[in-house]
Amino acid sequence: MSDPAHLLRDLAPAREFFVGVDSDGCAFDTMEIKHKECFIPNIINHWDLQAASKFAREAAEFVNLYSINRGVNRFPGLTMVFDLLAARPEVVRRGITPPDVPTLRAWIQRETRLGNPALQAEARKTGDPVLARALAWSEAVNRSIGEIVRGVPPFPFVRESLEKLAPRADIVVVSATPGEALAREWREHRIDGYARAIAGQELGSKKEHLTLAAGGKYPPGKILMIGDAPGDLSAGRAVGALFYPIVPGHEDVSWERFFEEAAERFFAGTYAGAYEDARIEEFLKVLPETPPWRT
Repeated sequence: MSDPAHLLRDLAPAREFFVGVDSDGCAFDTMEIKHKECFIPNIINHWDLQAASKFAREAAEFVNLYSINRGVNRFPGLTMVFDLLAARPEVVRRGITPPDVPTLRAWIQRETRLGNPALQAEARKTGDPVLARALAWSEAVNRSIGEIVRGVPPFPFVRESLEKLAPRADIVVVSATPGEALAREWREHRIDGYARAIAGQELGSKKEHLTLAAGGKYPPGKILMIGDAPGDLSAGRAVGALFYPIVPGHEDVSWERFFEEAAERFFAGTYAGAYEDARIEEFLKVLPETPPWRT
């Protein structure tokens, strides 16, 4: 069976520069609706957390939207929610025990393509009920997203920025979202034509996406990752890429700044250094490690 990651591995440079762009919460204002209306209700329903729904919601919002873990893949994110619940005194006092998912944790540790196809194969091979439950939850999330998330346009200045980049840079969508949803959303708003490839969770981690698509193919200083999460920063650094942050809560300003000044700095070779450092510093300030109920 052919490896779908060949789409990235076989991508030959057509332009001088390379730009990876995250999608949810970065190009599109979809993080809030996807997590609050699709992920979290399904966490509560599929993992029998009705008695702790308030705390489950707070934990899931913190992990996926308002913490340094923002943008984490859905499966590690789920275990982080369970861990926060297990340590929360209010949950303990109510006698609520979050799900025990050792086989899911083990699968997360050994698998890099943390998506439904790999989980489905593992669940079928092992017959493990925890993996089957995780797959049912993930599939329900995808159904909810398909039913609910529509008509959410890119942030202001995304389209203009892609138009500015496209003549000089190879653009690849680098995301932990399922590929089907990515393709649908980029196509719905007619910006898919700017991307040479759209890479979702089925093709591996963001680090793998960048390594396959850009690693060793472009000169130093000519690879840029645009993202809204610390994971995007670390994925970019793994291949020696520069990083431009879309600051959560300040996305419009971030994209306008990119369009007005940062893109030209990238092309001119003056982005790295003090300018990039200042952008990253203001970005990391808005994403705490400790949840508010512990401070």
